[in-house]
Amino acid sequence: MTARFGGTPAMDAVIGETVALFHRLRDASQQVHGQGELSSGRWGLLRDLDRLGPQTVPQMARSRPVSRQYIQTLVDGVVKQGLVELVENPAHKRSPLVELTAKGQALLKDMNRRATEVFQRLPTTIPEEDLRRTATALRTIRQLFEGKKWEQALKAIKP
Repeated sequence: MTARFGGTPAMDAVIGETVALFHRLRDASQQVHGQGELSSGRWGLLRDLDRLGPQTVPQMARSRPVSRQYIQTLVDGVVKQGLVELVENPAHKRSPLVELTAKGQALLKDMNRRATEVFQRLPTTIPEEDLRRTATALRTIRQLFEGKKWEQALKAIKP
């Protein structure tokens, strides 16, 4: 008997494929961008700062299922590289905002260009509407794990 994580065979298949895709995308990122100083975690951090604007380390950690300490390590590395800087946070004296520098923006633009070049060379036969529906379904599943109902479900199984 195959163990099911998702509760139904369809949900289990979606979760299994999502996990497999996550690992494949992380590997692809390392192949495109190299495994040196800028890991896929750092690329994601730069992308989030570009997309969402300056944030504190705790804010970045809350938006991902990782510890504040992990994000702090990533931030420390990209600060040393001059890709981000810590700026005063008017809302909190002890938690500065992390902001992209011009160097970070230029590197991110180059990384995005390289990723786009690679992805455009892949033969994609999935219609745009199917991709939109898939994104919507994945967002809905992710939100299940982020809401109060998830917390209630966890409480129900804990002794």
